[in-house]
Amino acid sequence: MSLSDGGDTAEWQTDPFDARRYDPNDPDPWLALYLDHSLPIDPQAKRALLLGARSWSRRWLFPVSRPVVFLFFCIVKVLRAISPRYPNLNGLLHKSIHWGLRTFGSPECNTLILRHFHVGTELLAFLKANAGVDPALVKTVPLKPLTLKDLEDNVFLQHDLNIFNFIIELNMALRAAGKEITPPERVDFSMLSDIEPDFETFPTGPLNRIDIQTAVEFYTPLYALMLPRADFMRASHSLQLDEIVGIYIGRILGTDYHMHFVKNGHPLVTLSTLQAGFRLMMHGLDCEAMHGWLRVLKARQEAGLPLDPRDPTGGPELA
Repeated sequence: MSLSDGGDTAEWQTDPFDARRYDPNDPDPWLALYLDHSLPIDPQAKRALLLGARSWSRRWLFPVSRPVVFLFFCIVKVLRAISPRYPNLNGLLHKSIHWGLRTFGSPECNTLILRHFHVGTELLAFLKANAGVDPALVKTVPLKPLTLKDLEDNVFLQHDLNIFNFIIELNMALRAAGKEITPPERVDFSMLSDIEPDFETFPTGPLNRIDIQTAVEFYTPLYALMLPRADFMRASHSLQLDEIVGIYIGRILGTDYHMHFVKNGHPLVTLSTLQAGFRLMMHGLDCEAMHGWLRVLKARQEAGLPLDPRDPTGGPELA
């Protein structure tokens, strides 16, 4: 069975994820992961992630550069221990991220980064609409950048502020009302979309070859260097909030099935900031999986099917 809808032979032979390329004597591990549906991730997001994983930069530049990046990160931690508040170069940080992604980021890398803010915004909107508190008591700033230039508008820092402020304000409202999050009479999925925004056409120059994991590994110590220590620590700890968000979603849905997708660890046991690069990748994967699962349930609700995690596709009833 082919993933494509026709086209000439040359086209499908150059597509690494076309099932017609399958050779049982030499199975491609990336093709196996692309065809696998154990995680309900958007196909385009999965494709972008796997293209990065099999790229030259991930296979060679990433492992070769990691010792240097790790050493630099350790030096930054010492500097931040000496001067935890200065320098504070937040504006320059966001400008440098924009420049770096535009100059070196692959189209797949840039797609995944911009897409992540859309996913996070919709996940918080889902919680806000279904948590059973007055939405006016829980304030967030929607982040839906369409261009790399949009990232300069404090997007990364605001992303971290959003999640912490959300958790604090939501729980303050719940405590004041003497309530817990419980399943609503009808779950509101209206804010969830297929996330196909009109992103700008990303650069495809000769230097635009860096995959997302390599980019994250390089930019993490720069994040620590250019932000006050408190801001970086908050950003690092926010990566472990996936489990908290997953628990809230479970209380709304009345099931913990999706918790099988969440692998970043509960923040009550904090991990070292030196692991932030890897956990940032896991954070992106967790969010994509939870968002994808909610979209599956949205489709079931629209089809008049029960929200039953044991039958996520609806079987023949959806055919």
